[in-house]
Amino acid sequence: MSTMETGPGRGGGAAAPLEQPAAFPRRWKALAVLSLVQFIIVIDNTVVNIALPSIEDDLGTSQAGLAWVVNGYLLAAGGLLLLGGRVADLVGRKRLFVIGTTLFALASLTSGLAWNSGVLIVSRFAQGVGEAMASPAALSLIVLMFTDGKERAKALGMWGGLAGMGATVGVLLSGVLVDLAGWRWVFLVNLPVAAVALALAARTVQDAPVTGARQRPDVWGGLLITAGLVAVVNGLLQASEHPWSSVAVWGSLAGGLVLVVLFALVEARVADPMMPLRFFTDRTRITANVATVFLTSAMAAMFFLVTLYVQQVLGYSPLQSGLAYLPFCAAFIPGMVVSTQLVTKAGAKTAIIVGFGVSAVGMLLLARIDAQGSFWGQLVPATVVLSFGLAIGLPALQNAALYRLSDTDAGFGSGVQTSVQQLGSSLGLAVLTTLAVTHAHDARGSGGAAGQAMVDGYRFAFVTAAVVLVVGAVLVAAVMQAVRQPQPPGSPQVQAPPAGAQRT
Repeated sequence: MSTMETGPGRGGGAAAPLEQPAAFPRRWKALAVLSLVQFIIVIDNTVVNIALPSIEDDLGTSQAGLAWVVNGYLLAAGGLLLLGGRVADLVGRKRLFVIGTTLFALASLTSGLAWNSGVLIVSRFAQGVGEAMASPAALSLIVLMFTDGKERAKALGMWGGLAGMGATVGVLLSGVLVDLAGWRWVFLVNLPVAAVALALAARTVQDAPVTGARQRPDVWGGLLITAGLVAVVNGLLQASEHPWSSVAVWGSLAGGLVLVVLFALVEARVADPMMPLRFFTDRTRITANVATVFLTSAMAAMFFLVTLYVQQVLGYSPLQSGLAYLPFCAAFIPGMVVSTQLVTKAGAKTAIIVGFGVSAVGMLLLARIDAQGSFWGQLVPATVVLSFGLAIGLPALQNAALYRLSDTDAGFGSGVQTSVQQLGSSLGLAVLTTLAVTHAHDARGSGGAAGQAMVDGYRFAFVTAAVVLVVGAVLVAAVMQAVRQPQPPGSPQVQAPPAGAQRT
């Protein structure tokens, strides 16, 4: 049907009428199903961390094997997300969502039943591949089913907020499951959720027509970008265990960057590129994806370091460590509500800046921790403020990163957004945790007590994370165009720009 788009234009005038598909009547039920799968996928990124000591004792896994239980998942997901997004555009988003969710569920089953570390590591790789298929496909389905700008902002706000909260719930849930049921249940708990989601998806989820099915697949582009991202993610993961000067780190990073450059050269010459150059013509989308790296790097480092602090310094058990994140979870929900209101009324740019600023304050409050520690006096105020800020910033970033995407590129744009989240998390763990360890080593060398030196390292990393968030907010304020309301899918890529903005 034909509707009149009233997006912001110069002088407040309305843009030309746009052909906009009718909204899918079961779109909110579909959102619940898609968000449920994304929720368990995000949980799986963090749920395994607290279970690692139990896995080591039960399976006799070496330290290197434990690292691959975590890194295998991150490598597969981080390397294949971009490819998964483009494949979704070519073969169908719903189809790839079902395939990816099924693979993720089966890999969760084999992870929970693993009889040795080799089976577990292979299963974790398979889980990462399942995420790379299901996650960008699900996000692009949301973009295409919600054609009204305000509804789409609310839907993406719920999606981004639940995805962010999933990381917290993963830490909480793992502590409860490991203590009460055993480490295998951190994987087996995915099965009933995935089964329900797959059963409901058949009736509730609608896909848009596949417009790129007749395109010739960009095989070389797909191989180059996948290999390049795998190498970059591997280099960042190695940096958390080896010096930056080691060949394992800089060799992998350099090789990955070379492959990414080759990918860009190939894309400029093929008729149907995997990464269309038109994607980079929108300043809002590009700035949002870059800013996502700043936020997710700070967030990943925070989860890792706070978990170490409560276990190694305060002496919390796995169950107590998980329950320590309850205030964080509680503060996330009102933050999601505020994010949606800010995006629809003041624009995504304003919401992102506010979210980054509040998160930076939370990081500075975390930098007040000491070796004695006070849960209510130090951790709770800091994590509540930080959670509220992250819940504002994450959904707003998602809205801006998917701004003005057409049906043809919805899956690809979703893959880019999910990929930068993975890269940001890997970068944060590599850089900020290395800074914490280095600073703690220097403090110990200066004669400080071991416990206090460790805390000094954490505090230094939290202050650095606050600086990263402030820099991200400044970047968004200076570069991003004002986004008053997300554009519906299917819109032309060239539209009237926001008031006062220059064409790019």
